[in-house]
Amino acid sequence: MSETIDPPHYAPIPPTLTDLLERGRGSAEAGDWVAAGHAWVQAAMRGSEEGANLASQVTGELVPLADAGSAEAAALLAGILMDYYDESALPTALMYAKASAEAGNPAGQRTYGFMLVEGHGAVEDPARAAELFRAAAEGGDAYAAYNLANMVDDHDECVRVLERAAGQGVAEVGAALADRLSSVDRDEEALRWYLWAAERGHTGSMNAAACWYRDGFGTSPDPVQAVRWYFAMLALGDGNGIHEAIELVKRTSMTEDQIREAGRLAAAPATAEALISTVAGKPLPGHGI
Repeated sequence: MSETIDPPHYAPIPPTLTDLLERGRGSAEAGDWVAAGHAWVQAAMRGSEEGANLASQVTGELVPLADAGSAEAAALLAGILMDYYDESALPTALMYAKASAEAGNPAGQRTYGFMLVEGHGAVEDPARAAELFRAAAEGGDAYAAYNLANMVDDHDECVRVLERAAGQGVAEVGAALADRLSSVDRDEEALRWYLWAAERGHTGSMNAAACWYRDGFGTSPDPVQAVRWYFAMLALGDGNGIHEAIELVKRTSMTEDQIREAGRLAAAPATAEALISTVAGKPLPGHGI
């Protein structure tokens, strides 16, 4: 019998986009361009166009640091060149990624491995990429663990890799672990991980949690929790679940108090009021419903 895997309570909740952008500006003002670049890249990964623009502008400050031997600066530079520049930058990105990886930097190992597995500026070498992802994961890089898990056929190894990485609070890792657990019918555990990832802003996990609460999958049906997570998706700009929320409210005859409770839990009271009016046949403008 498999050991139950619960999400770690100690894993951090990611900072907001505003916090990341301001953190980057503060680091830049202090002359810490590596910290600034990391903050802006994290913002970009969360969908911030401003973060992507700022990250792409920091390369000029990172080049001398990387050339002077900073493996961390080289890894960051390689990632920015790969993600935010056109294909002409790939040879340079590969050079810095390889140098950082050879210096033992986990982020450099992950970036170099990604370039090898995808053939970005390099000949595809999945076996070497897996070695790099494994080394980076063992060095504490959660995204490398996520990449490695996607290449591992053995279910138990995949779960172990993802579980070790989850302590860093990376939502994608929790979502991937939930998917794996669901695939072998460990549904109660899977739901806990979807909720863990949803609390960290992963909209796919919000949708999974909403649907599972709606259908009573891995738990008892709970329309309030289902609508709560549909609301949370909408608050992050993903409106794919709002029609399901409307249909659920109608089908289960949810009360106005229940809808308002879902809105409170999602920190979206205005959306709750808009849904109440919509179901009553009086749609309110400006709420996206």
